[in-house]
Amino acid sequence: MYLSQVDIQKQFVPAGKINSIGGIVNLLLPIMLIGSALIFLAMSLFGGFMYITQGDNPEGLKKARSTVIFAVLGLVIVIISFVAVQIIGKMFGIQKII
Repeated sequence: MYLSQVDIQKQFVPAGKINSIGGIVNLLLPIMLIGSALIFLAMSLFGGFMYITQGDNPEGLKKARSTVIFAVLGLVIVIISFVAVQIIGKMFGIQKII
């Protein structure tokens, strides 16, 4: 029977990458950006579908328009947050964020 010696940091990638707060940010930020992009896509499609199907209903058109506007506003907030994280990372000397 042989017992193998396994270097955990090379086998389990997330455990090997997280050695500081910068490592946590580097691991979570791409996941959060992809999630926010998918939410933006879903809300834009939903708002567009509502806009098309409302016809002459002014209240429905107003709700559809606000859904699309809030989706775009959310995406703008996410982009501004991403840029802020990049700037703060540079200020504190974190070499690579994403």
